Amino acid sequence: MLHQLSIQKANTLENILSIENLNKRFGPIHAVKNVSLEIQKGDVYGILGPNGSGKSTTLGIILNVVNKTSGNYRWFGGTMQTHEALKKIGAIIERPNFYPYMTARENLELVCKIKDISFDKIHEKLQLVGLLDRENSAFRTFSLGMKQRLAIASALLNDPEILILDEPTNGLDPQGIHQIRDIIKLVAAQGTTILLASHLLDEVEKVCTHVLILRKGEVLYKGSVDAMTAKLGFFELQSDDNQKLITLLASHPAIEKAIEDNGKIIAHLKLSFEAQEMNRFLYENGVVLNHLVKRKNSLEEQFLELTNNTKSKK
Repeated sequence: MLHQLSIQKANTLENILSIENLNKRFGPIHAVKNVSLEIQKGDVYGILGPNGSGKSTTLGIILNVVNKTSGNYRWFGGTMQTHEALKKIGAIIERPNFYPYMTARENLELVCKIKDISFDKIHEKLQLVGLLDRENSAFRTFSLGMKQRLAIASALLNDPEILILDEPTNGLDPQGIHQIRDIIKLVAAQGTTILLASHLLDEVEKVCTHVLILRKGEVLYKGSVDAMTAKLGFFELQSDDNQKLITLLASHPAIEKAIEDNGKIIAHLKLSFEAQEMNRFLYENGVVLNHLVKRKNSLEEQFLELTNNTKSKK
């Protein structure tokens, strides 16, 4: 996972983006409700939520293409105005839009001219996204995944401090999704901060270090992916006497519940309890295990628990 490979930050964290109590209303619709977050250099930050949750609106506001209703945001510690900060940002918030009869290289050269950037980086960025062998192919011959990869190359031409992606794998086949995710990991490993919006739990869990979960514009959770998924977790166990195993587990104060599932016992924790402690407890009580694995809850399980708890409180 990327959060195990993420760039080590310096002792003094470098602030890339601060959002404070951001709100956006479209008439009676409150699309973004008091959203706040902090992105530090080296973070791979995911904004997660279903369609209509306010992800794209939030990105539009910080990129100065959507007017906020209230609240504040600051780029790079507030050291520069938004129009200056945008020169240090690479962003893809719409479908890739290049000239169809121009080649990949010609399209990137045009982007360089518009942004007043040297052509020097074109070869490097095409190689990074795996399109160097197609640099002289017309854009119209590209698959959707290739078009998206060319868009990422375009956004990286100025070596931005942060890369912003809105639903980067939307509409792609499994191979295309895998390729985009690998590129995101590679870009992050090179030190670029990334902010991406997605409705896919799997995407955020596989590539992000931090996550902000939105529903109907409201923040349900923000923090590290590891902190969200690391909770107490659960044990997967098996013995020659699963019934005795279940009875013993039910008697232990650290176990919330134990159920049988396809021949294995799933024991959910309510207190911290390590695998060696579990093994010792069961052995001392006459149960020898032939299978013992401690697992952490997936982001999906935490997300469902979070949204269900939130609904029940309203």
